[in-house]
Amino acid sequence: MRQPTIADVARAAGVSVATVDRVLSGRAKVRDETARKVQTAATTIGYHGANAIRQRILAGRPKLRLGLLLQKERHAFYQELKQEFEKQCHRMVDREVRVVTRFATSTRLEELAELLHGFRGHVDAVAATGIDHHEVTAGVAELRQAGIPTFSMLSDFAQGVRESYFGLNNLRVGRTAGWLISKVADRPGKVGIFIGAHRYHGHELRETGMRSYFREYAPEFQLLDGQINLETRDLTYEATSHLLERHDDLVGLYVAGGGMEGAIAAFERYGAFRRCALFVNELTPESHRGLQNRTVSIVFGTPLQQLVAELLLLATSTVDTGPAEMPGQRFFAPVIYTPESLS
Repeated sequence: MRQPTIADVARAAGVSVATVDRVLSGRAKVRDETARKVQTAATTIGYHGANAIRQRILAGRPKLRLGLLLQKERHAFYQELKQEFEKQCHRMVDREVRVVTRFATSTRLEELAELLHGFRGHVDAVAATGIDHHEVTAGVAELRQAGIPTFSMLSDFAQGVRESYFGLNNLRVGRTAGWLISKVADRPGKVGIFIGAHRYHGHELRETGMRSYFREYAPEFQLLDGQINLETRDLTYEATSHLLERHDDLVGLYVAGGGMEGAIAAFERYGAFRRCALFVNELTPESHRGLQNRTVSIVFGTPLQQLVAELLLLATSTVDTGPAEMPGQRFFAPVIYTPESLS
């Protein structure tokens, strides 16, 4: 297969070969807009000098070091989130952004606090997922005092101290889940819900939203007490199996956090999808397969591309101009997948 040439880059960018050569060599000034078009075209067509072009463009531009704190390193969703940050940071041409990623290996508060503390002196801003607890808030406050803004993602924490929250409106997600179950179920009955831990603010809001919907509009459904699954496959499998064996009138189950793989496996084993709707979060290989074989009824997805783009925009602005007077939040509409959504 023929390797792309400078002429191919010029053609794709709509500029002359001489302009591409000037961008590559750095011998003459090229307008920023033109240089960006050349770099985008080179990356798109797979030109071998695309990285060199990018480095030329970034020379002398401001730098940003972004600390990224995520959970469950092996989970497909968090890998996708990490890759989206890296991809968008690599495409930025107004500044050079380096992502420093750390993964929590547990839900221990001490570990989260230590990871946050470890970013001090090494990054300019932090984007993190985590549990809402005073020890975590103290870690965020320490970073703020050092001039390092922290942005919470997916499940909010450290309200009033963190710079901003980026994620779904989890209360509304819970109400939406309740509404959907009341429409999907072929009869009224019991509904189960799993949350990762009591300190996951987003999970608790989803449970609250679902309970408030049933209480207000569908009292014929009984939402059982939320169960902690620690976002693990094995615990979720055992708890799901127990619910299915104990409650013949179970008509819905919502895994409000992680661990959906265990619920999917239990539903497949018991053939529960014939009598019970299963709702999970984020489109991963496991949930995609669950939708395909109709074990899963609904998947709530986070629009990661939009979330990352807006978070990076605010992070760079905050680093340049300082924190906002009033910390805010940015809600995104969930992407709702059904078995009929898949091609």
